[in-house]
Amino acid sequence: MVHFTAEEKSVITGLWGKVNVEETGGQAVGRLLVVYPWTQRFFDSFGNMSSPSAIMGNPKVKAHGKKVLTAFGDAVKNMDNLKGTFAKLSELHCDKLHVDPENFRLLGNMIVIILASHFGGEFTPEVQAAWQKLVAGVATALAHKYH
Repeated sequence: MVHFTAEEKSVITGLWGKVNVEETGGQAVGRLLVVYPWTQRFFDSFGNMSSPSAIMGNPKVKAHGKKVLTAFGDAVKNMDNLKGTFAKLSELHCDKLHVDPENFRLLGNMIVIILASHFGGEFTPEVQAAWQKLVAGVATALAHKYH
């Protein structure tokens, strides 16, 4: 279980309140699919993903990104119970979708990269450290059913 200090929680929730979930989610999932093309195999039904621009402009990628980041908002609200918060999603991704749990870590890194690009100087090393801790905790929670 991940333990967050009061300061880390404050830093995370403070930034989260400024996040455009739709835009950030679409960019994070899009970037994941471009940078790690093998992850595209889970999205055969998404249509044209023939190039980076096609992926980044794909409405289904954007919609899935919004869905992912909306669920990630549950992590922000439930930092003290990530495992419980993501139990059903872990089961879905493990038992039904058969997603490689490493992909959760990769997506977490994409989220951090997008946040850094959106918030620039406000995304200090301390802010990044808190967010890295959160995305790692979410990745671990999502991978829980795999163990």
